[in-house]
Amino acid sequence: MKSLHRETARLVLRPLKPSDYARWKLTHSTMLDSKNIWDAKRRTDDLLTREKFKQVLQAQKTRRENDSFYDFAVFEKKTGDLIGSVSAMDVLRGVAQTAFLGYGIYNRYWGKGYAKEAVRALIDIAFTDLSLHRLEAGIEPANRRSIMLARSLKLRKEGLKKRAIYLRETWIDLVMYSATCEDFSYSYRWKKKPTLRLR
Repeated sequence: MKSLHRETARLVLRPLKPSDYARWKLTHSTMLDSKNIWDAKRRTDDLLTREKFKQVLQAQKTRRENDSFYDFAVFEKKTGDLIGSVSAMDVLRGVAQTAFLGYGIYNRYWGKGYAKEAVRALIDIAFTDLSLHRLEAGIEPANRRSIMLARSLKLRKEGLKKRAIYLRETWIDLVMYSATCEDFSYSYRWKKKPTLRLR
C-alpha cells in the first residue's frame, strides 16, 4: 500500500485533513492581493466556515476514491504554514495512464523555489504511488511564470493546443508540456488503480 505523503527539504505535501481547518481558514482569509489572473484570491468569511471545509475534504476524498483527481496541500515544514497546493488532475487510466499537473503557490511565498520543489515531489508521487506513466501541464501562453517552471523541471514542450479549455467566458489556448516516467528515470509498472493510504 502506497502513501499520499511526501516530505522534501523544506516542504510537506499531503491531502488536507480535519485538523487543518484553522490553518486553512487563516491562510485563505489573509491572502495578499492577487498579482495576476492566475493568482489565488482572498476568500470571504462565508466561504471559510467549518462546514465549507468539511465539504472540501469530502469532495477531495471522493475524487481520490474514484481515482480521478488527487489534491495535495503544500505546507512549509519549518513553520507549518499552508503555502499552496499541487494536484494530479483528470486521471485517465486504460491505455493512457495520464494526468494533468496542477500547481499554485500563494504569492507571499513566491521567489523561494517552492513551486519547483513541490511539483518535483508531485511528479515522484505520480510516477510511484499513483502508477501513472505520463503527466501533462497545459499553460496559458501569457503565463510566463508557469512556463518558466515547466522548463526548469525539464518538461517537454509539445506545442499549442488551440481553444483547449473554457475559462473566463472564452475558449483558451494552452501551451502543452509533458513528461513520461522514463524522462525522470522511473520504470513503469502497469497498474490500473493504486491502493493508497494518507500516511
